[in-house]
Amino acid sequence: MTPNAASASPGQSRRSFLAATGLATAAVTGGMPLLAACGGAEDGSKDGTTSGKSAQKLLPAYVASNVVTPDIPARNGSAMGFTRKLDLAGLKTSVPKKHGRGGSIRIMSPFWGTPPKGDNAYYRAMNDLIGVDITWQNQDGNTYDEKLGAVLASSDLPDVVVIPSWNMGGRIPSAIIGKFADLGPYLSGDGVKKYPNLAAVPTGAWQYSIFGGKLRGLPQPAPSVTGIVPFYRKDVFDEEGYEIPTTADEFLALAKEITRPRAKVWACDDMKWTAFNVFGVLSGSEKPLGWNLADGKMVYRVETEEYLEALEWTRKLYAAGVVHPDARAVRGTAGDRFTAGQVLIYNNNISDWWGKMAEQAGQRSDLRISGMDIFGADGGDPTLWAGSPAGIFAFVNKKASKAVVEDVLAAADVTAAPYGTKEYMLTNYGVEGTHYTVEDGVPTKNDKGNQEVVNAYVMLAGPAPTIAHPDLPVIAEEQVKWQQRMGAFTRKSVFWGMQITEPARYTNLSDDFEQLEDDVVRGRRKIGDVQQAVSDWRKQGGDELRDWYRKLHDDTGSAQ
Repeated sequence: MTPNAASASPGQSRRSFLAATGLATAAVTGGMPLLAACGGAEDGSKDGTTSGKSAQKLLPAYVASNVVTPDIPARNGSAMGFTRKLDLAGLKTSVPKKHGRGGSIRIMSPFWGTPPKGDNAYYRAMNDLIGVDITWQNQDGNTYDEKLGAVLASSDLPDVVVIPSWNMGGRIPSAIIGKFADLGPYLSGDGVKKYPNLAAVPTGAWQYSIFGGKLRGLPQPAPSVTGIVPFYRKDVFDEEGYEIPTTADEFLALAKEITRPRAKVWACDDMKWTAFNVFGVLSGSEKPLGWNLADGKMVYRVETEEYLEALEWTRKLYAAGVVHPDARAVRGTAGDRFTAGQVLIYNNNISDWWGKMAEQAGQRSDLRISGMDIFGADGGDPTLWAGSPAGIFAFVNKKASKAVVEDVLAAADVTAAPYGTKEYMLTNYGVEGTHYTVEDGVPTKNDKGNQEVVNAYVMLAGPAPTIAHPDLPVIAEEQVKWQQRMGAFTRKSVFWGMQITEPARYTNLSDDFEQLEDDVVRGRRKIGDVQQAVSDWRKQGGDELRDWYRKLHDDTGSAQ
């Protein structure tokens, strides 16, 4: 199991990629409603962010958990890792008594798949453990944008609304500031110590939960190191004697050697995401992360030489015929082509390291997946950029009573329990014997578990990033150590960890670049078209937005 992980296939949009998390297996599509009826914040909302001393006063005190010791401690922004078999008899207790007061709360959250019936064994067991009667209003994750728009514009707001970062376009940030409660009076400073599991949430995740100058979100923490891994078929590489490339040119040469169209074998799938890392392009996962100071000037990612070089290199792969034809046509799934041996290299979220190995475990024993270390384009050390410290948030209705807020925090303290605890097992696996069994230290969900124990309580709040695969402990170790190696080359841009609300007039300014990128690498457009698009972007508001970000930085500094 890999909490807080994401998964997707190249060729999907960035929003689709972010949506396809370990908690959510389908992509989010569709546009963002304007939320015209939501209005702005009712408590002094303004564009910008909160950092420095102002943020420090809002943050919960950090108290590391000592309930369970990981086999591989977190380092360089990695997750912590667990490689031992699971011992149910040795599970620790992290919440010794119920904090819930027996009240009732409604939580709206995205759900991918078919939601279970409300009165099921998993929900009953969790509610009993927490001491709160929680009712889940599960909404289709694929159309969650539209549902959010309707709900946030209405007067009938649930007690809690879960909002992933990829659903925070348009006027959603303003609605968050105007509609949801300040949790600072309950959690800031030593207040969080009433909830030890929440106190162990990394400070960066809490910093990123500040909206409109108030601590409003309960976060799902995420590793800061990039989640995109260039996977390769280690079994085939070993058999054929292929060497792992260490430069962009070596990669292209190897790709040409591997590709044999008559045998239906191509070297790779779409590698654009890896190209951005190889060439050191600023992150595109969140808009503020695309900005950074370079030689005293505020620069956006699409303006950089590295951005153009990454696109040109990816275009060369397509032009050389080493990319699978279905990737060019955006057909099928890259992961399926990979396991079928039609491509030997593809990039995806790190969760696929375990996901594909586990998927194939019952079908074949010879397949072995590994991840290439990201190299610098010229063979030197790569320059990688840190991603956001959290990706999913739960917000409490501003009109909720003190009793309701405390019941929500009681529930969150349970769902944020670390791996190796009774609370974690119930949250993530359900009831032993009812939802899962354990054989040789490996928990396995049954059909009931797969239907009921999914997409609910795990959405409320999470522990520090964790990777644990009792069934494939070697993979867990490889994942964490890959993160640690890549973390050594990871830098934080000036707005890392800051929840920034851009002025609404710039909301859609950069929307067309992603499609343009895909057209360029596939040969449908030219690099010159990107340069023209950048020029147009500057004239249409990019330079004004640059000035806005520069002033923001001058006024607030960075969060680091």
